[in-house]
Amino acid sequence: MTNEPLVPREITRIYQGRIFTVQTEKVTLASGAEFTAEIIRHPGSVVIVPVTAQGEVVLVRQYRFAIGRFAWELPAGSLKAGEDAAAAAGRECQEEIGLVPSTLTPLGSFFPTPGYCDEEMHFFRADGLREPTAEETASPDEDEDIEPRPFSVEAIRRMIADGEIIDLKTVGGIALLGR
Repeated sequence: MTNEPLVPREITRIYQGRIFTVQTEKVTLASGAEFTAEIIRHPGSVVIVPVTAQGEVVLVRQYRFAIGRFAWELPAGSLKAGEDAAAAAGRECQEEIGLVPSTLTPLGSFFPTPGYCDEEMHFFRADGLREPTAEETASPDEDEDIEPRPFSVEAIRRMIADGEIIDLKTVGGIALLGR
């Protein structure tokens, strides 16, 4: 088995959306067999673990159309083309909870669904949360109706155990706090 990446012989774009692209890629495996992979191409995202001065973590509640229900989750968002992940984390923090972090600490980067999607999630702890200045303007996306609320880490862990938190990036982000 080689560690060299397989180079697609043929790429077919099925769908080009605002956030991601769906495509098929035909490759020849080391065995000589041909394989067609169905792949979602995503620019990457940031996940923010905003920690208040009281040690609480701010979650956001929003409606998720894909699952047809509301979910409590960590603030997060897609990277814009060429955007630095830390800058995106600061922007998303302000957009989703209305506060600007003084400090962003990288917690790691992970691929949530590498079997069919190349999205890489960059996790950041956000501390020193403060109100934005007049020059710091960021607002939620037009499709977002978000309710931010601080919770103790213990309460969040109970919500995870009780099935109230169903979002895996949130489970991962809270786990990263314990490192």
